[in-house]
Amino acid sequence: MIIDEIREELFGLQDKEYRDFQAKLIPTIDAETVIGVRAPELRKLAKRFVKSEDVGAFLAALPHKYYDENQLHAYIVSEVKDYGRCLELINAFLPYVDNWATCDSLLPKVFKKHKEELLDRIREWTDSDKTYTIRFGVSMLMRLYLDDDFDPAYPEMVAAIRSEEYYVNMMTAWYFATALAKQYEAVVAYIENRRLDTWTHNKTIQKAIESYRVSPERKDYLRSLKIPK
Repeated sequence: MIIDEIREELFGLQDKEYRDFQAKLIPTIDAETVIGVRAPELRKLAKRFVKSEDVGAFLAALPHKYYDENQLHAYIVSEVKDYGRCLELINAFLPYVDNWATCDSLLPKVFKKHKEELLDRIREWTDSDKTYTIRFGVSMLMRLYLDDDFDPAYPEMVAAIRSEEYYVNMMTAWYFATALAKQYEAVVAYIENRRLDTWTHNKTIQKAIESYRVSPERKDYLRSLKIPK
């Protein structure tokens, strides 16, 4: 079976030192589920297995036992060229995503060609009550809609999110910090008017100040907008 074949290949690529390092970076998962396969190796496997006729059996075998299987799953789905099929696979997988690394590894290439129709799906994801589904929706807005396809309605969608989840608020901060680098005039008012919760507001400023894409003058101004703890 392809599931056994994949697992055997993953263990064949195991790097135990990397496994121990990786497990420390992802505190939301059981360290025992980390095999320790480096991302370049997983991407190579994904490009091969996405062409396999029986890869669907692996993609349907949810939840996976190992973190690395989730990572491979994310990379395979990201390679799917049919938009409808890719969207179907994403929605089937998102409820099982349980960590920031797997969430952020979901980067479907085909989405770039379907930005207008994707927006309805993004609204559904950002309205979810699941941490990593929300994070994925914000990630898509950050990665696909901060350049030529930017619309002021999009940061409004992100600012409307209210969550107690660290990994949601960190992605929100990452979104607004990136927006300050790319669409400063359109989004700085969100900081000036304190539209975000205090933690996310200050984290946004911190990440923007760390960015090489934000000018020194703007960094100085953003520093003045930090909310005292």
